[in-house]
Amino acid sequence: MRIRVVRHRDRRRRARWRRGLLGSGEVLVTAGAVLMLLVVHQLWWTNREARQGAAREVRALEREWGDGGGLAPGGASSGGASSGGSFAGPGPSTGAGAGAGDGGRRRASGSVVGSGWPRRSQAYAVLLVPRLGLRVPVAEGVSKPDVLNKGYVGHYPGTQQPGQAGNFALAGHRNTHGEPFRHLPRLRRGDSVEVETRAAVYTYTVDRILPRTSARDSGVVRPVPRSLVRPGYGYDEPGYYITLTTCTPEFTSRYRMVVWGKLRSMRPRG
Repeated sequence: MRIRVVRHRDRRRRARWRRGLLGSGEVLVTAGAVLMLLVVHQLWWTNREARQGAAREVRALEREWGDGGGLAPGGASSGGASSGGSFAGPGPSTGAGAGAGDGGRRRASGSVVGSGWPRRSQAYAVLLVPRLGLRVPVAEGVSKPDVLNKGYVGHYPGTQQPGQAGNFALAGHRNTHGEPFRHLPRLRRGDSVEVETRAAVYTYTVDRILPRTSARDSGVVRPVPRSLVRPGYGYDEPGYYITLTTCTPEFTSRYRMVVWGKLRSMRPRG
């Protein structure tokens, strides 16, 4: 019977292999734990923080309005505080900024716009969507760090303000950071969308839905909204519109979903 001779060199080689395998396993376990923490942060922690912050901002705005502070619709309140769910930018428009040259005051929808416009990233209105159980601040601009990642809905600069003739266009995250537009696909024609300002509550009725278009389809946020990519979706005549946009499909930013509504009524607050 032959006796196998185990050389020290073979033992050292096997020991190195074992150490290498153990080290690789530890690295993989650590990487998996880090990835899991990142996922938890994105899907849970950012939502928790953004929702709490957005709820505080809504309460702050309502307290301020109750005290008679701030400015009229379209103006800035004195409250506190490229982009997920938004487009490359609106096309040519006679948007809200046009009022700055006449001292920041003009009449729209029977109300006088306040002396001034919302500062960039400033929350100045509240969006309510009863079907979605949504109540979220509206802030000026569609910056990720300054608006959307706070759980707010962002107003496209250059588009109209609530209740004004033209297109009041908004963007919001569908996933993470409060994901206010997570369930936007649940909206149906005839659903109500309300916008509260210090002076009035504007009620829009969902009218048309564009399930998917390019992220660069700026036609959907023009004063008379119509898709440049899918021209069968949109409007031909001036009106009082609201536009809600978000990313689609979920957990991507490749395309945009669009919901349009028409102004149905306006009632003064209080």
